[in-house]
Amino acid sequence: MPASWTFAVARDELSRTTLVAGGTPELSDGEALLRVDRVGLTANNVTYAVLGESMRYWQFFPPEPRGLGPQWGLPPLWGFAEVVASTVPQVEAGQRVYGYLPPAGHLVLRPDRVDASGFRDASAHRAGLASPYNGYRSTTADPAYRADQEDLLVLFRPLFLTSFMLADQVLDNDCYGAASLVVSSASSKTAYAAAFELHGRGPRLVGLTSPGNLGFTRALGCYDEVLPYDEIGALEQVPTAYLDLSGAPATRAALRRRLGDRLVRDIAVGLTNQIPNADAAEEVFFAPVQLRKRRLDWGRDGLDKRFAEAWRRFAEVVDGWLDVEVGAGPAALRTAWHEVLAGRTPPRRGHVVQL
Repeated sequence: MPASWTFAVARDELSRTTLVAGGTPELSDGEALLRVDRVGLTANNVTYAVLGESMRYWQFFPPEPRGLGPQWGLPPLWGFAEVVASTVPQVEAGQRVYGYLPPAGHLVLRPDRVDASGFRDASAHRAGLASPYNGYRSTTADPAYRADQEDLLVLFRPLFLTSFMLADQVLDNDCYGAASLVVSSASSKTAYAAAFELHGRGPRLVGLTSPGNLGFTRALGCYDEVLPYDEIGALEQVPTAYLDLSGAPATRAALRRRLGDRLVRDIAVGLTNQIPNADAAEEVFFAPVQLRKRRLDWGRDGLDKRFAEAWRRFAEVVDGWLDVEVGAGPAALRTAWHEVLAGRTPPRRGHVVQL
């Protein structure tokens, strides 16, 4: 088995990175060892790092056991891993799983609640963290999995889950009585996946994007109208809900000037330009909250079925919207991190790294 490695970023300066080698971890009773295999890197992962302190994302993969000091953080990634060793009888070597992974060669987990669908990590340091991030889904029992769609799943599944739950919350609340839904950062994967789910199901959908992304965003066909940020003054003055994925204060201010009390809802969904938007918005959308609600409403199987159906609809079209760029090894992961962090990734490009 090859020696392990870890990629980390400075918590106070995300452009400062390190790549360190280390030995393969030894297992204790009740643990399993995953080899991190194939991961994606998008603006979503940068968001985890930006919110690492406030949302406790740094705590999922502590740096200290990997020989790094507390000034370093491991930005979580989503992707596929293989079980290479296990002291848990129900978790067998060779099992392929999808889940929340460190930017590293290996991950030691403490599998719990093991069944045919996969398992959860019951490691002590993750006990108080957001539960949805602790699940590892076996590919053999995942209704959304197809081997030929692994790159799409790597890049889109966590984003699409957020998009799916965001659209569900909007619809669950009768679109807040709005006649128009305005979505910022409309060229981003999370935004246009949510728009794909919402299109034709209620209010008029208006995307806001930068001038350079107008052509791409309009060609998607999932918005009724796409405007550059400097044309917010052209928005119809009708009851409007704002889904803010950009976090740009100037955009929010321009919307409020244009719409006044017709801005009936202002929801911060995330941030892509590293400017926190939660304080300025009226509310914050956090996907695990709606996810928990729907698990109670629909049950786990019902939720899985609805998600898989929505994913299949989206996967049929998104392949034509994306150029996947596949890198190999830890050095490619570092290169992709710096490109995404600097905002140099065009909306059509998706970074996948084979480790």
